[in-house]
Amino acid sequence: MNYKFLIYISYSYALPIGTPLETEITQRGYTVKWFADIEDGKKAIQQKNNALQTIQEVLDYKPDVVLTATDSVPDFITGLKVQIFHGFNAQKRPSKKNTFSHFRLRGFFDLYCTQGPSTTKGFLAQQKKHPYFEVVETGWSKVDPLFPIEKREKNHTIMIASTFTESLSLAYKDSVFQEIKRLSTAGTFNFIMVLHPKLPEAIVSKWKSINNANFKFYNTTDLIPLYKQADIMFADTTSAIQEFLLQKKPIVTFNHTFNHNYLLHVHQAEELEKAFQEALLYPESLLQNIENFILDLHPYFDGKSSKRVIDATISFLHKDKSHLKQKPLNLIRKYKMRKRLNYFTLKSYNQAYTLPKTNA
Repeated sequence: MNYKFLIYISYSYALPIGTPLETEITQRGYTVKWFADIEDGKKAIQQKNNALQTIQEVLDYKPDVVLTATDSVPDFITGLKVQIFHGFNAQKRPSKKNTFSHFRLRGFFDLYCTQGPSTTKGFLAQQKKHPYFEVVETGWSKVDPLFPIEKREKNHTIMIASTFTESLSLAYKDSVFQEIKRLSTAGTFNFIMVLHPKLPEAIVSKWKSINNANFKFYNTTDLIPLYKQADIMFADTTSAIQEFLLQKKPIVTFNHTFNHNYLLHVHQAEELEKAFQEALLYPESLLQNIENFILDLHPYFDGKSSKRVIDATISFLHKDKSHLKQKPLNLIRKYKMRKRLNYFTLKSYNQAYTLPKTNA
């Protein structure tokens, strides 16, 4: 039978998450549409010929499965609501109990397609307290194009990536800017850089101004080709760290919140050159720590996570869900979603969606 999928996003950086899923869905002969609920995402999906423009079009489409790469999804549209995540758990800040804050439950989702043991354990623990959803470990669609890992000769290429939160972002640090400019001008290393799309234009323009033979700025949300070019990464607390580590390549971080043993840490700009040189040696103990970390984060290196997501959603679509509780009332979040979409209705699907028998 034909299943109708909706890929639901907010920001442009979700395109590389949804695209491998779209490919898998179309290869199976099913129908897939895109929808974005804010302007940044809406602009990004205009390049596609299967984008829905309004929430009314979404309602008329009546999806069977909504694959969501954002934190919230309208409760009043049909379909199994599936959380596929817009990033890894970046471990930027501790929670109040000084442990890593896990992904929060928003009360919208029927199924969580988790990325690896570290996320699966967290959501299974949540499920025991709030039994209105299921959890299936599938791996993450965004990193499918990263595999298989390509062997290549090192050429001293360093990828720079930064988060947008000012207190955590290396992009705001003038001392870092001046040191990268010096190193690139000297030709010591080759730099490729991408910045978070939420960073102010003044910051982006400053970094673009370096512009020399050994420094290239990329205005893109498709990071995997850049990951493949780079020998090491220089970052702060961005979730790109976790993605890059899946290649088993070292990362130098600037003022990271936690002293993770799978990263090389610096706190002063003048320490960068030495740290880069150390990272390019690929220290054996560091690589082992990276290996241990990624086996817990995302132990899937076959590039088939999208396949597992679609298998899991179709299976759950037909599964008896009578054992699941109703989703929480969640009035404030539901109102905010209606306000965002400028669509107000009393309709709400509070039970996990199952295909009507007439469609089976």
